[in-house]
Amino acid sequence: MNPESSETYINHPTWGLLYRICMVDEQQELFTTLYAQRLFFLVATDAKGLKFQPIGRTEARMLLENRLRSLRRTGQSQEYDQLHSIFQRTFQ
Repeated sequence: MNPESSETYINHPTWGLLYRICMVDEQQELFTTLYAQRLFFLVATDAKGLKFQPIGRTEARMLLENRLRSLRRTGQSQEYDQLHSIFQRTFQ
């Protein structure tokens, strides 16, 4: 997967361009719609391609908070600062 600092975009068949917020785990990443940032998707890559799972704003926020805690715990301060900035723009 890509490092936290890289910008990644993918095209959703219905909602258009999605912006990568962060990795959730080895197989999943959290994306949001590029302009409104109101719709959130867990995107997994498997042998068949991309799988989009729509999730609610509350669940997306919880996943992002968990990722921030993980980065803080492991001392990855640069990634933490970048993701915290995204968190503030997206959820506050």
